[in-house]
Amino acid sequence: MRLSKEQIDRYQEDGFLLVESALEGREVERLREAFLRDCDVPGPQRVVEEDRDEVRAIYASHQRQPEYAALLRDPRILEPVKQLLMDDVYVYQFKINAKPAFGGERWSWHQDYVAWRVADALPAPRLVNVGLFLDGVDEFNGPVVFVPGSHRTGLLREDRREGAAKSEQHLDPDDIALTPPQLAALVSEHGMTSPKGPAGSLVFFSPEIVHGSALNMSPFARRLLFVTYNDAANLPSWPGEPRPEYVVCQDTTPLRTLDAPFLDTLEGAAL
Repeated sequence: MRLSKEQIDRYQEDGFLLVESALEGREVERLREAFLRDCDVPGPQRVVEEDRDEVRAIYASHQRQPEYAALLRDPRILEPVKQLLMDDVYVYQFKINAKPAFGGERWSWHQDYVAWRVADALPAPRLVNVGLFLDGVDEFNGPVVFVPGSHRTGLLREDRREGAAKSEQHLDPDDIALTPPQLAALVSEHGMTSPKGPAGSLVFFSPEIVHGSALNMSPFARRLLFVTYNDAANLPSWPGEPRPEYVVCQDTTPLRTLDAPFLDTLEGAAL
């Protein structure tokens, strides 16, 4: 898959781009099965909801599940990333945010690059996020909400909030959240929008776009897979020990695109 000039222009203008139904149903089903397997793997990469033992987020699934290891090099994902960024990219972070039915928690309004600059001393926002809908996303199950064009305003905060961190496993958006006046001013200028679509849809978005999401009050789960690709020359420069491998990938080898979709590649390798 190659993005058209119109799609690239839209991404640069809005800070995000939705591509509906990029993956097939059988592919999404395999990815869901891999997610369920990964939920049973104990370790700090598994973040649970505050008030119940249900998964809120899982990091670095590509290090444990072959479907995800292949997915991140799928031509429908990696080729558009290279168009938006550059040819030499690697996976900076891989996570799945899972909002269980009937109360999956919100994610505060934030810009991703703030976290990476604060925690990893990442020099520049030379990254592209790719979100993959593992479930259909609608207005009821806590979709991600973007402030279009907010990626062109620069960083809106320079540090994390004072006091205890919300999580010891990762830097939670609560710790770098925008203030209500900041958000109100942005929305007054740019508005809000929420990409929605069937399972298998992709959304490419800037590391500087302001986004967040509300509680999932519906009876339907909302699992979103996120792969963050970084320019291979834009490496972190930690003043001390780097963050854990499950949070920030240490392998910075540039990725090569698969010759075929990830599931065809896996099934071909098994023959």
